[in-house]
Amino acid sequence: MNTSTIENKESLGTYENGILYPSPVMLDLNDLKKVYPTPKGDYVVLEHLNLQIMKEEFVTIIGHSGCGKTTMLSMIAGLNAISGGNISVLGNPVKGPGPDRGVIFQAPSLMPWMTALQNVMLGVNQVFPHATKQQRKDIAKYYLHKVGLDGAFDKKAQELSQGMQQRVGIARAFAIKPQVLLLDEPFGMLDSLTRGELQDILIEIWNKEKITAVMITHDVDEAIFLADRVVMMTSGPRAKIGDILNIDFERPRTRKSVLEQDDYYAYRKHLIDFLEH
Repeated sequence: MNTSTIENKESLGTYENGILYPSPVMLDLNDLKKVYPTPKGDYVVLEHLNLQIMKEEFVTIIGHSGCGKTTMLSMIAGLNAISGGNISVLGNPVKGPGPDRGVIFQAPSLMPWMTALQNVMLGVNQVFPHATKQQRKDIAKYYLHKVGLDGAFDKKAQELSQGMQQRVGIARAFAIKPQVLLLDEPFGMLDSLTRGELQDILIEIWNKEKITAVMITHDVDEAIFLADRVVMMTSGPRAKIGDILNIDFERPRTRKSVLEQDDYYAYRKHLIDFLEH
């Protein structure tokens, strides 16, 4: 998806011949700023950060440790106060956490004494209170099935491996049907084999659901494989968007097809060169 196709940033859309065409912008970060007060004065983590993410777009964000990637994501999630500027989802300002945004953390943050099914049901019960108990259970089971946990519905989270726990985390995030999916290095603590499996599961579900997704990663190959655009952040303090790379590979993708693309190594070099400066 080329940024040149983005013509309008108004939250409501644009009028043509008296007809309102909805804006393609799902997530709008406008002049975002984050400041932490310290005894030696204000520490500015992010400043003048502007980013628009389209409906059904998958964006990955890379940058050096400490550049404010996780801070930005937690602000989008409504878990961290905004110091300046604003964030909106479909034109609605973010003022705190909400079911319109699902989050997958690096550590799955499950209730260890609850089963896989019960952990997913926690969110489903909150978001779909008017559905029947069976309907809510069916939703939770559907997404646990999609992440390959058919045989683990009744296993307690503490009995599951780290990779299986993260599968529950993925199922839980998709099950609440968010408008935006936020992923904070969800595979960063996993071995490379499990990481590859879960990338494939994530992108398979995303291809079907087409939820707008924003994912932080340190892995250049992961960033390219998953994304429509890779957003590069400058090093902090006062971090902002340094560069944006459009990934023009057709979807659905396989790892093999991506590696065979002529542009793949040019994309990879572009990202590495940015990170090394």
